[in-house]
Amino acid sequence: MTDEIRNGSGANFRALLDLLNDTPNKLANLTGGLSDAELRLQDSPDEFSVLENICHLRDLELQGYTTRIRRILAEADPDLADFDGARVAAESSYNNEGPGVALRAFQTARQENVELLLALSEEQLEREATLAGVGKITLKRLAELMGEHDEGHLEDLQVLRERLRRRSEV
Repeated sequence: MTDEIRNGSGANFRALLDLLNDTPNKLANLTGGLSDAELRLQDSPDEFSVLENICHLRDLELQGYTTRIRRILAEADPDLADFDGARVAAESSYNNEGPGVALRAFQTARQENVELLLALSEEQLEREATLAGVGKITLKRLAELMGEHDEGHLEDLQVLRERLRRRSEV
């Protein structure tokens, strides 16, 4: 994420929301054309498969970001729990899920969150909360954190995609 978007307001915040809204499309482009086996391949127990990345993003959007956004808007300075993605993944069977269903659920939840953020006033975007492991944040900063998290997973998926491409050439 560029410093311009991170440090700006108005048009720059709109650019951030456009990036957030485009993440499901980027995810679809990075994962399109992969076989079922490639989507589910896990090189090590410490790494998510492609499908596990998709499911993680969906669950974080639904259980983490949606809840956080709504609580920040509804409550005065709420304490927000961390989202333990590793625990949620361990308790779930992500690699047994349908990739299309997971991607569509992520896309729908993300679109709803972006539309909500777009409709907020500057005053609402400055509402504060305390996020476990991070500290005091505003709703605007939460959107930035969403973008930073997206970037990390998109980079991971590019690496996974390249690894799969090299395997298929052998």
